[in-house]
Amino acid sequence: MKLYNYFRSSASFRVRIALELKGLSYDYLPVHLVKGEHKQADYAAVSPTLLVPTLELDTGEHLGQSMAIIEYLDETHPEPALLPRDALGRAHVRALAQLIACEIHPLNNLRVLKYLTRELKVEEEAKNTWYRHWVRDGLEAFERELSRLPASTFCYGDTPTLADCCLVPQIFNGKRFNCDFAGLPRTMAAFDACMAHPAFQKAQPSSCPDNEN
Repeated sequence: MKLYNYFRSSASFRVRIALELKGLSYDYLPVHLVKGEHKQADYAAVSPTLLVPTLELDTGEHLGQSMAIIEYLDETHPEPALLPRDALGRAHVRALAQLIACEIHPLNNLRVLKYLTRELKVEEEAKNTWYRHWVRDGLEAFERELSRLPASTFCYGDTPTLADCCLVPQIFNGKRFNCDFAGLPRTMAAFDACMAHPAFQKAQPSSCPDNEN
């Protein structure tokens, strides 16, 4: 398999985590978002949406959207499972994952931040305030959801799930913008548990070949 991705992309990071958790090898193909490589013709031939990540299967098929990719990997390589066996558990995990992937991330990804500054002429600090507000607001909702669930090592249960694949990249990016993580005990405990896991360490941006310090 080949993964077209960018070291700092949250969505790419999610898929790298899933691949590491599954123990699956892949070729790492960097696509530099800041330099606009995702908009060039060669990548457009791979991804009609011009987004990362894209997973190229051994058959030549291309899959986009991190959540769809991760669920595909979970269905085709079921161990270790990233979704619980029971329907209710799967719903809880998907709800947690979507709180990040559908509620927080779309407001704060690179193209939105660029639009704020370039087209709307928003000042840098105002843009950063926007970012921090929506991350904090979303993580507070995430914490409230966790508080309703049984105590666990990770977001849901004692093994990593799809929810953890989404949480860790969001915390990483939030740290870059000096977001406030105080008062989020369940959330940050899950993050710490993840970062003690080898798969999450191998997938993090600093471990990527295109990492820029």
